[in-house]
Amino acid sequence: MNAVRDKAFEDFCRLGFPSRKVERYKYTNMQELFAPDYGLNLKRLQFPVNPYDVFRCDVPNLSTQLFFMVNDGFYQIPPHVSPQGGKQSVQGVQVCSLSSLTSNSSPLTSHLYGRLAKTEEDGVTALNTMLAQDGLLVYVPKNVKVDKAIQVINMLTLPQAAPDTSLMVNRRVLIVVEEGAEVKLLFCDHAADDHHFLTTQVIEAYVGENASLDLYCLEETHLKNVRVSNVYVEQQANSRLKHNVITLHNGITRNMLNLTFKGEGAECECNGCAISDKQQHVDNNTLIDHQAAHCTSRELYKYVLNDQSTGAFAGRVLVRPDAQQTSSEMRNQNLCATKQTRMYTQPMLEIYADDVKCSHGSTVGQLNEAALFYMRQRGITEKEARQLLQQAFVGEVIDGIQLEALRDRLRYLVEKRFRGELNKCEGCKLCH
Repeated sequence: MNAVRDKAFEDFCRLGFPSRKVERYKYTNMQELFAPDYGLNLKRLQFPVNPYDVFRCDVPNLSTQLFFMVNDGFYQIPPHVSPQGGKQSVQGVQVCSLSSLTSNSSPLTSHLYGRLAKTEEDGVTALNTMLAQDGLLVYVPKNVKVDKAIQVINMLTLPQAAPDTSLMVNRRVLIVVEEGAEVKLLFCDHAADDHHFLTTQVIEAYVGENASLDLYCLEETHLKNVRVSNVYVEQQANSRLKHNVITLHNGITRNMLNLTFKGEGAECECNGCAISDKQQHVDNNTLIDHQAAHCTSRELYKYVLNDQSTGAFAGRVLVRPDAQQTSSEMRNQNLCATKQTRMYTQPMLEIYADDVKCSHGSTVGQLNEAALFYMRQRGITEKEARQLLQQAFVGEVIDGIQLEALRDRLRYLVEKRFRGELNKCEGCKLCH
């Protein structure tokens, strides 16, 4: 991590925080988000919390392998609880802290860490690389198929020594899925304290030839949380990726996806769902770079906006000259439930090959008055009818999730979200 830190500092000094003049950041004022005075845990203060004791939000029947990131650090289970200290190493699979690795124990990190997340191209990535002190490694060796999904809870909390500090967290994740391997990952973001948090997150994912990666990202924080997440993915020949990003509770969220096809026959399915109200803001920005032939990409992002919330989606598909026989589809569909909401959408195709099948489209509208009238004629109240129509609208994204237990759980959480109920899981001390 130190090997790339100096270059990241130089790049950040040159780039600074992105302004709205930067094309990919024009819908979110990043300079304003980083303006407040945030604290940084540079001295690596210990957080007196055992997430396994206080966090009881289990998804029924999902039976995941559960791990925790407390702010930016991998939570190490005490030796008396688990001799492995929280590390997962069945069949050579590693789920562990980046800072705990050495160059001898994991040489793969020395040439993969920081390679996809280019600091010279993005100011936020440069800032994260410059300040990140710890992170998470998920490594799946060749031809290993992980049966149980790996669930990582990203928990935001304040140190005991500074209970009233606004905290900035810089989290790093490195995912390596080697040739022929398969794994499902679920990242859940939660905030344990009702204070201001600013999180920058950079995820680098390498998907090898004939490998499969399912990556689900779920945010359930609060109005005082700012989340800036940059995901970088590289796919080799005949690999498969499913990426779902779902925002249920937030303050200001900015997600960026950069995906590159390096080998022929690869395919990806990238879906997103955002539900916002009050003054919440959700911005999703994607770039899918088709560099190889015979690759397939599918995108579907849906927003439901209420009150004075704002949403933004900008998607770009780049088809390079050698990427013949490309198939690409991009859809962004948005529902503005009030006249005070704002939605900005910009789907883009940039094609330099002549034998391709590409399409893109975007819609912004309100609830169907005829459908509301039909439901009210049958005894359904207007409030209930609106909730049912909004749930049905985002259902297409939820139905695309492969984990059945997670899919059922999300349907329940989405229903509670539209009813305005605070999501409380039975037995979780974080909610009290």
